[in-house]
Order: sequence, then C-alpha cells, then structure tokens
Amino acid sequence: MTCHVPLRGGEFALALALTTVLLAGCSGTADDPGKAGERDASAGASPDPGDGGTAAGPSPEDSLVPDPARLPRTGAEARDLIDRVIAGPDSFGAGVVKRSPYESDPATWPVLGEDCVWQQQKPARSVLATLTRSFEAPAEAGKGPVRLAAVVTVHRTREDAAWEMAESIEETMRCPTQRLRKGETIGSMVAAALLGGESAQGSSEDFLSEVGKYQSSELGGPHHYSWQQAQTLQFTVAVTGKGAEGRTEDEIDRFVNEAQGVMLSRLESAVEKQS
Repeated sequence: MTCHVPLRGGEFALALALTTVLLAGCSGTADDPGKAGERDASAGASPDPGDGGTAAGPSPEDSLVPDPARLPRTGAEARDLIDRVIAGPDSFGAGVVKRSPYESDPATWPVLGEDCVWQQQKPARSVLATLTRSFEAPAEAGKGPVRLAAVVTVHRTREDAAWEMAESIEETMRCPTQRLRKGETIGSMVAAALLGGESAQGSSEDFLSEVGKYQSSELGGPHHYSWQQAQTLQFTVAVTGKGAEGRTEDEIDRFVNEAQGVMLSRLESAVEKQS
C-alpha cells in the first residue's frame, strides 16, 4: 500500500503522531503490498520499565532550552547557523576528505519525484536555508571508497521541520527502491523512528534511520547503505553513508553516527540558552 502525508500545516503534535501512524500502520510496500513482514518499520514505542526494557529518558524538547535570540529568523541568519553546525571532513573521523562538488547549490534541495527518482528543486517555502556537503573515505588496500554526505536544513518553524520528518517516512513507504542519480539506486530499505525520550533516544525530538542496499554502476554492489535524520526545534540534520567493496556495515554506520553526533552537539551549543 502507499501512504500519503497531508499537505503541510496543522499542529506540531499531529505531525509527530503521523510519524508514528505511518510507521505502525503502513506495512505494505509498492513492490509487494502483501509482504508486510519484510519491512521492519517501528515507531519505537517506549517499553514498560517493568518488563526489563530500557526506560524512556528525558526528551530534548524538555532538556534543551533555546535562547529565542539565537534562533534564526531570516535566510542570512539560517545560513550562518548552518555554517557553524554542518559537518566537515574531520566530523566523520580520520581519513575522510571533501568530494567535488563539495557544497550543494543553496537555491536547491533534493525532492523525491512520483517516479521514485531524486531531483534538485527549489526549496519548499518553509525552508529558510539548507545545505548539503559531500565527502569520501578514499579507497585503500582491499576497500573501495565510501561516499558520505551531510545535510542541515533550517525551517521557519518547528512544525515545518516535523512535517519534513513525516514526509521522509512517507517517501520510504512510497518508494522502497529509489534512484539517487543516473547509475545509483538504493533499495531493500528498513526504517525505524524514535521520538525524543523513547528507548533512551535523548539527542533530538525526532529521529529516523534507514538501512538498505546501495547499487552503483561505478562501485558495483549491492553494498550497505545507511541514512539518519534528526529533528530538534526548527532544524533537521541528516547524514548518508554509501558502502563499497570491502567495507563492513559497522564501518559505514560508524561514519554516519560520528558525524550525526557532531552536528547535533554543535546545534545544541549554537541555540541553547546561556546560563
């Protein structure tokens, strides 16, 4: 089945609730609607502390107190914040370098078309600024190059950022196989989501992750694909890792986790209220 997110608007709580509904209720896929069990999309419901699970921790919405004066309201302010938050090569760990082109055109952002092909379009009206940077862990003995990317988007409101998260889930449900660009596809994706405070997820208000298979006419495959996106306040930050021959899943995930943690820490430092 295909699940569609309503047009932007409505309450912030509705957007977060929709994220849970999409993950819990949209179990079929466009490739095979009957194979609900092949797609492990979990809303990350908090386990009962009494059942031996991990108790929910504090939500960043409660622990992070932003300074209103430090939140961007214009495109120029948003671009300045992005420059201070977005990952650089060292954010992924030793050995990672810039790719060319290094930075995206700030007047565009990626949109998944109805044909499940990614394309560059004008940013949505809700976006104050967005930027993508591209990186690579170069090939070495017995290992191919790892392609990496980091994205920071500043929306006008928290509700707008929450809707971007909900739409990201809808895209995965609608297009379990996607073409990134000519000669590059991802598929067999498994998605999961955790709201802040669920299962000790305390780094953001909402957190999405996907793993799948990456196929490239240049690098072959299938190789491991890893993507994470987190939302706090009016901001979203995302990291992508695309594997290659000789690279383990843990290796790719480690690159992604490292850069995501760096950006979330920088974001908190950039907007939190000073004591």
